[in-house]
Amino acid sequence: MPKETGRKVIVSNRRARHDYSIIDTYEAGVVLVGTEVKSLRAGKASLADAYASVDDGEVFLRGLHIPEYAQGTWTNHEPRRTRKLLLHRGEIEKLIGKTKESGLSLVPLSMYFKDGKVKVELALARGKKAYDKRQAIAKRDAQREMAKAMGRAAKGKYR
Repeated sequence: MPKETGRKVIVSNRRARHDYSIIDTYEAGVVLVGTEVKSLRAGKASLADAYASVDDGEVFLRGLHIPEYAQGTWTNHEPRRTRKLLLHRGEIEKLIGKTKESGLSLVPLSMYFKDGKVKVELALARGKKAYDKRQAIAKRDAQREMAKAMGRAAKGKYR
């Protein structure tokens, strides 16, 4: 069987980019059991309530929902168990220092297969206020309107 290569996204947390301003991103491996990997290969997972925390010099992913594998037996996993993330010691030390700052948290942005291994894209993020979200929406709408106007001008329609 050929070795799997490339990057295949399993699930992404689009809400995180709306609710948080992303400061820095990290790629982390995840410690999983066999039925979790099989369930992920079927494309089933939810990052909606997931977050990461640093405890005793280790990083853990909490709230990630991976449903039980349909063909699993008594060896099936618990859907919302705490999973350990695999990062380099230097990265963990940086995260410990940064998360001690006020208002910074670790949010998973996406989960994907990279060369056959499950990875999580973790973001060091600061929560946005409601007015920041409104500004981002207004800016995006203005960009869209400008692109439409440019497209119409390029086609020769000036209105």
